Amino acid sequence: MVHVIKKIKAAASCKLTAAKDAAASLTFRGRRILSDNAGEGYIDTAIKILLAVVIGALLLAGLYALFGETVLPTLTQRIKEMFNYAG
Repeated sequence: MVHVIKKIKAAASCKLTAAKDAAASLTFRGRRILSDNAGEGYIDTAIKILLAVVIGALLLAGLYALFGETVLPTLTQRIKEMFNYAG
């Protein structure tokens, strides 16, 4: 009878230790997940997209101004001079 009680006591102790270890592991994993600050958030991505759009719009406006005022008038004049057979 004493042997059976020792077996039960050992099994209960083993189960209790396993439960404590599982709870400690779960607590540690939860803390690690909550304190993790790695990765990229939604705000970072939105700011990157906004910057890309603004820089692209500025670049496009600059090219449009350059071609509209500098390149296209001289190009039109050169084409007219090329096809002007009269003089």
